[in-house]
Amino acid sequence: MSKKIKTEKIKKPKRCGTYIGGQAVLEGVMMMGKTGMATAVRDPDGEVQIEAQRIIKSDAAKTAGKIPFVRGVVNLFSSLVRGTKTLMRSAAVYGNGEDDEEPGKIENWVTQKFKISLMDIITYISVILGVVLAVALFVFLPNYLVGLLQKAFPGALVEHELHGLWTGLILGGIKFVIFLAYLGIILALKDIRRLYQYHGAEHKTINAYEHGLELTIENVAQCSRIHDRCGTSFLFIVLLINIVVFSVVGWACRVDLIGNGALRTLARIGLEIVLLPVITGISYEILKLLAKFDNKFVNIFKAPGMLLQKYLTTREPTEDMLEVAIAAFNKALEMDADETSAQSQFVTGGILSKMLDATKKKFASEDIDESDAEWIYALVLNINRSDLYTSERKVKSFESKKIAEIIKKRLTGRPLWYIMGDTEFYGCKIKVDERVLIPRPETETLTDIVIKSVENGDKVLDMCTGSGCIAVAVAKACKKRGVSVTASDVSDAAIMLAKENALNNNADVNFVVGDLFENVHGRFNIIVCNPPYIKSDDIPFLQKEVREHEPRIALDGGDDGLDFYRRLSKNIKNYLTRDGMLIMECGEEQAIEILKIFPKRDYAIVLKDLNGVERFLKIVF
Repeated sequence: MSKKIKTEKIKKPKRCGTYIGGQAVLEGVMMMGKTGMATAVRDPDGEVQIEAQRIIKSDAAKTAGKIPFVRGVVNLFSSLVRGTKTLMRSAAVYGNGEDDEEPGKIENWVTQKFKISLMDIITYISVILGVVLAVALFVFLPNYLVGLLQKAFPGALVEHELHGLWTGLILGGIKFVIFLAYLGIILALKDIRRLYQYHGAEHKTINAYEHGLELTIENVAQCSRIHDRCGTSFLFIVLLINIVVFSVVGWACRVDLIGNGALRTLARIGLEIVLLPVITGISYEILKLLAKFDNKFVNIFKAPGMLLQKYLTTREPTEDMLEVAIAAFNKALEMDADETSAQSQFVTGGILSKMLDATKKKFASEDIDESDAEWIYALVLNINRSDLYTSERKVKSFESKKIAEIIKKRLTGRPLWYIMGDTEFYGCKIKVDERVLIPRPETETLTDIVIKSVENGDKVLDMCTGSGCIAVAVAKACKKRGVSVTASDVSDAAIMLAKENALNNNADVNFVVGDLFENVHGRFNIIVCNPPYIKSDDIPFLQKEVREHEPRIALDGGDDGLDFYRRLSKNIKNYLTRDGMLIMECGEEQAIEILKIFPKRDYAIVLKDLNGVERFLKIVF
């Protein structure tokens, strides 16, 4: 972890006003502008993750946000909701290190039964308990203590003509003492001290921007960690206005003349709840007014809030904390400046079925085959694709990161199997990249036809071998039958990759670089070929990942898609033994036309793929 930075406050006039405000969260900072908010959190792996979201306000909220005194209530409510959600999101990232442990029986049961993480349940309970604690500390406890004092000193606090004013002042004083005590006590917690350091980082970053400084760690470090728009100052003003308003209204309403002590306490609590919007609205307007001025007179009113920040709610941040705060601010600034700025989400663990469904929806919106989402999760989690929806489990943080990385690359349009680097083909692991076509399921069927046609001691030539998938699979399957396999391709790059695949699969294949039969010697019992057969004019209409990433030389079959078959027919008999056979793959509705290209044959069979399409030709010469 970085060391704390010794700083000297810079004193420059503010030059860059900003609406961006922030909030410290667990191991991070949230910054919110006019149109977007960004939360940056450092995860257990040391990476800074950023979650960016657009702020969408209803027309009613926009209108209310312009009305003095009303806007304070609206902003406070929305800030509480948004702040709670942000804290929960940061907790999901912050707690990721624990996700890597194997879940217990209870956690597994909760996940499978209710499709929710046990940690999510604990987080929600923590939020609810936090609200209950706040109400107990700052509403019920002060009123209870005032009730005890009224019993002890009825003459001064009940029967005195200024009883209401005295009660309001005492109630406010008790709240203020509880407030200070609470802030002081929680400082003993390590996580709270770090939270206050991030609070300091948030203020320093905003101050640096408002002073017109470039947002570098060095510049931000020199700025003050105190800011006059801080929520701490707002809370102090709320307490102060609470004392004034409640004292006056409580006295005017004669609450303390209620004879029953319990009813009197309940009446005060009810009055506090009713007055809360009024107190909030007044406090917000005062805070905004004070923030507009910077002079000795106004600073007198700012001083209490500033002192609370200095000694209680902010601490000097470290360099890595400043880096997080700067990242959040820059993203919020970018979203305000550019309405097309991309939104993003944290990468955290989660429930498998929910994550998978969300990915499939995302892929569908981008016109990507949803089955790719299933393959991604199946491969990363080492689960059979068919078992994805029957094997409910929690996805761990490190797994989620791998999944997110693959999804991000897939959304660029790059084919999934190029991203993964290899694919399964007829029991072999075949490495693939942009040098070769990705093997299709129908090519496995072609391979199966070849293997079933091979006899002991046969010689097999795999023409247009590409990744070498057919040659490797045949060589492995027929290893004990004395079958020799040769593979050729016009692409030297493809042959290099095919050789890797043969080596990795321990397959004995002789590779040749050449166009058609160039550099090929001898005769073969079987020649297998999966040539380019797409019509040239159809290529622009192929799927984006195919037309933009897979090699065109392996796709383009000319005007009618049959160019390669015509060239092959000219010399095929010179390279086949007596009763030798040519086994080929072809496009839909091409089989009959191809047979016309090979008139001098003994017999031919047209075979269908698993979808019932005439896809393969087996020709005997």
